[in-house]
Amino acid sequence: MLLDTASLYFRAFFGVPDSVQAPDGTPVNAVRGLLDFISRLVDEYQPTHLVCCWDNDWRPQWRVDLIPSYKAHRVVAVRPGDTPDIEEVPDPLQVQVPVILEVLEAFGIAVVGADHYEADDVIGTLATGAGMPVDIVTGDRDLFQLVDDAAEVRVLYTARGVGKHEKVTEHTVVEKYAVLPQQYADFATLRGDNSDGLPGVAGVGDKTAASLLLSYGDLAGVRAAAADPDSALGPGPRSKIIAAADYLDVAPTVVAVARDIDLGERNHALPSDPADTEALAALAERWGLSSPVERLTGVLAAR
Repeated sequence: MLLDTASLYFRAFFGVPDSVQAPDGTPVNAVRGLLDFISRLVDEYQPTHLVCCWDNDWRPQWRVDLIPSYKAHRVVAVRPGDTPDIEEVPDPLQVQVPVILEVLEAFGIAVVGADHYEADDVIGTLATGAGMPVDIVTGDRDLFQLVDDAAEVRVLYTARGVGKHEKVTEHTVVEKYAVLPQQYADFATLRGDNSDGLPGVAGVGDKTAASLLLSYGDLAGVRAAAADPDSALGPGPRSKIIAAADYLDVAPTVVAVARDIDLGERNHALPSDPADTEALAALAERWGLSSPVERLTGVLAAR
């Protein structure tokens, strides 16, 4: 089980009342919510391995260099040099992120990130060639490109909440978007995505993008048809594809999830007992997390 961790703790922050606080008044609603999400998911799916995938760089410069608008609307401050820009994150959530990391470490739950890469890229790498069934837990549709029935990779999509998540398989992607999962990145490139600052091809929406991919297979095929005056591609879509050439030269690299990052060697097995019971007890007391810590401890022990 691969968790898009930021996706989950953002959801927890906005879904759990901010009245949930530590004894000193520090908000801990995101911490509590994330722990309860993990308890629910582990209890329901009984994974043998679990990784909290991390955004070491939520807006990698190499993606920005290709498409400057990439996630630009979320930037609140630009850092000089090789340091990630600062993302717009509510202060009451920002103070909880270090607590989340401490609690996960005390449990012995693997947290994996990679410099210059997003959590999506870590997920893509771990899901590719995992050698076991993989459940990806996320509210991000970009990860639909990783769905693979033959490799037993699916997405547990949390857009409507963790308790109401949807199991996304190849059939689901085809039913929703009329494209195969392996076409989804090209589909997203063509139609764009405002939430990520991807402009897409002007005048091409979901239906046109799906129709083009149905006819020509992939983005390379669509572009080849646009360049071929003898192809059956209509004048409207043809002119739009040709006009977007500069964007289409670079967007696929931005949209595609990396699958070959060097993440080193690490044990991703989900423990049955906390790695550091004393540290976990101290954290539970300090931050008022006794109930969610006890709940997750019990779920882990019962596997």
